[in-house]
Amino acid sequence: MTLKEIELFYQLCENPHVSQLSKKLTISQSAISLAIKSLERKLGEPLFDRLGKKLVLNERGRVFKDKTYKSFLALKDAENIFKKDQFAGALHVASSKTIGNFIMPQIVFDFLSSHQNITIKNEIKNSSQIIQMLKDGKLDMGFIESDCDESELSREIMGEDELVIVSCDKSLKDEVYIDELFEKKWILREKGSGTREVFLKSIGDLSKDIKIFMEYFDFEEVKRLLQANPEVVTCISKLVLQDDLREIRLKNITIKRNFYCIFNKNKYRSKLFESFKQFAKSGFF
Repeated sequence: MTLKEIELFYQLCENPHVSQLSKKLTISQSAISLAIKSLERKLGEPLFDRLGKKLVLNERGRVFKDKTYKSFLALKDAENIFKKDQFAGALHVASSKTIGNFIMPQIVFDFLSSHQNITIKNEIKNSSQIIQMLKDGKLDMGFIESDCDESELSREIMGEDELVIVSCDKSLKDEVYIDELFEKKWILREKGSGTREVFLKSIGDLSKDIKIFMEYFDFEEVKRLLQANPEVVTCISKLVLQDDLREIRLKNITIKRNFYCIFNKNKYRSKLFESFKQFAKSGFF
């Protein structure tokens, strides 16, 4: 059944004279009759008794009206919102952890503050999880910290970031060669993390000499370990570097990366989709 058929059904409930309703809506009587017959055919029985030129709602019609009227009003309300406001809708996005914890919350807050009739579900996942969710059609867009060359996905650069080595060991020089840190206890993000992948790729063959002591999933977790254990080192975004952590510069190695917005190439890019994507870009640095 169509929304138009149901709308004509309710119109006839209020005005059972087809000729009068035809003039009011400026459509033909036959168009009204065909729409109602189509609705009745789909439901399997008549909703009106035909009494002369008048249609009178019968017992089955009254039940159909009672059961569907609230849903009909909700549909009409949604239709009116979409006609008046092309930004209306619900977005589902996911961000990798650095973006999700330190950049995206303010972007979502500011966007929602500027637009009504919008909801945004923002999850935090690692980059590989976001890529798979987009391929499976479970997200509208994702924001990740590592490169993505999946043929099914499009990507746009949102901004640039730098990764730094961090420790609380006061005996370390401010600038070292990376092999001077090989005996340290390296704690890196879990496999699938953009931060981990970019770091290991940037140091090339030297990555095989890094002894990964353990993995972490949350910045606060590794921060506490760094503060309590001077032998621990890690690699984090400069964006989240705090005063109580020491940045150890690497001689001859600078680790840069891009932040990306990725989405399925087959995704319909509504006005809301494009507007949020551009708005998000302005929130990166």
